[in-house]
Amino acid sequence: MKGIFKGAMMASVVAMGLGLSACDSAKENAAEDQADAVRQSSEAAADTMEDKADAMGGASEDAMENKADAVRDMGEKKADKMEDQADKIPG
Repeated sequence: MKGIFKGAMMASVVAMGLGLSACDSAKENAAEDQADAVRQSSEAAADTMEDKADAMGGASEDAMENKADAVRDMGEKKADKMEDQADKIPG
């Protein structure tokens, strides 16, 4: 179920990005691509942490899942900030 949700989310993000990319400059597109890479990297790291948490059990599992959530949130915030800066690039 988790994989289906992620796949659907990524497909919608990619489709939205393709629609918007036609209006952006090359520099803005490159900056947005970097933001997407940050987002995907933090998502992958958080997924790995959650997989390890599943094997732990108990309080250790909860702590690791909380750390994974923090990594995911930090990546989202950083990527959002990068995209905001990309939107300010003259095109």
